[in-house]
Amino acid sequence: MAEKMNQQEYPLAPATRQSRSDEESGTLRSEELKRKKRIKLAIYIAAFAVFQTIVILVFALTVMRVKTPKVRLGTDVTFQNFSAGTQASPSFDLSFTTQVGVKNTNFGPYKFDSTIATFMYQGVTVGQVTIPKGKAGLRSTKKVGVIVNVDSNTLSSTAGLGSELGAGVLTLNSQSFKYFYPVLILSFLDLPS
Repeated sequence: MAEKMNQQEYPLAPATRQSRSDEESGTLRSEELKRKKRIKLAIYIAAFAVFQTIVILVFALTVMRVKTPKVRLGTDVTFQNFSAGTQASPSFDLSFTTQVGVKNTNFGPYKFDSTIATFMYQGVTVGQVTIPKGKAGLRSTKKVGVIVNVDSNTLSSTAGLGSELGAGVLTLNSQSFKYFYPVLILSFLDLPS
């Protein structure tokens, strides 16, 4: 017994120490998992922001681009008066009504100011008409009725005019400037006999 008394008993390592390391490692693991989740979430948010930027850029470059409307003369032409000169002295004086169509291809309404359409015969201006200002709706065509007066008073040379008038056809070109590109091409006029 004396031996037993001299011998000191050392207590075993407390059980709480192992559980502390388990708790610490569990806490470290949960912190690491939270950190990984935050990184994953940040990557998703960044990818979404890049995707949205690309979508907005494509939308702005395609849909939101403002295009100049197209201007066309209608095919429904009503002649009000027409007088032609003789074969020896060819000339013409013509007045007609038609519709001018302003075709808006934009995804929104387009307001346009008044502009002048110029009618030419062989590159020489023979008449003008004013297209009044207006508003063409979303992807639609605004039609405006106009009265056009053209005459040959400004022509310096009437070469070829006599043969055209003799055939009953007068070819005019038209251009519209200011807010429209020169797209108004008129090559029609089957003149009444």
